[in-house]
Amino acid sequence: MTRAEAKERNRRALLDAAFQVVSRDGYRAKLEEIAERADLTTGAIYSLFGSKNGLVVALVADYLRPYYEEIEQAVPAELDLLEAVDAFARHYRRSCDAPDARSALSLQITLLDMALHDPGLGAQLAASIRSQETHLIELFTGRSHNGSVVTSHQAQRLTTALRALFVGLGQGVTLGLAPGADEQYFVDTARALASGMSLLDHDADAS
Repeated sequence: MTRAEAKERNRRALLDAAFQVVSRDGYRAKLEEIAERADLTTGAIYSLFGSKNGLVVALVADYLRPYYEEIEQAVPAELDLLEAVDAFARHYRRSCDAPDARSALSLQITLLDMALHDPGLGAQLAASIRSQETHLIELFTGRSHNGSVVTSHQAQRLTTALRALFVGLGQGVTLGLAPGADEQYFVDTARALASGMSLLDHDADAS
């Protein structure tokens, strides 16, 4: 094994261990336990991630990366805006029934709790999530809608609104608080949101 391969193996082991410990313990997660689960030392954590917060931020980026890759595959480039929103809504609703849906929700709640206890970490997490969301912004930018083309600014506004909508609905589905929120319900609410002219016609505000 080369040095680079060993480094990546250690990085992967620490991220996997951190997912388990952080999901369970939140801000009380101990670096010693994470290192022990990965069969490494805490020195490896500082060497690879710089700090506990650096490890948590890397964990979030690692967790979200395949999520956004799956969305890109689920939303073909040839669709117009509303068709793309439909495909995104259906994909998101299906993810609520995935075997790991509850563990994903647990991690979301845990990260919120950690951010509240550590504003510095909260700022780092927010920056990481915003960076990942550029994939969604790019996914919607350039699609046709009402005879025009969606700009990057419009796509950003839409992404923010859809994220808030789906996070809320997704939590309701996973916790059993939204029994009527089936796939078509997700599609209908997302389409109604995206169709609102007040959402997509504010480029003038940004100039």
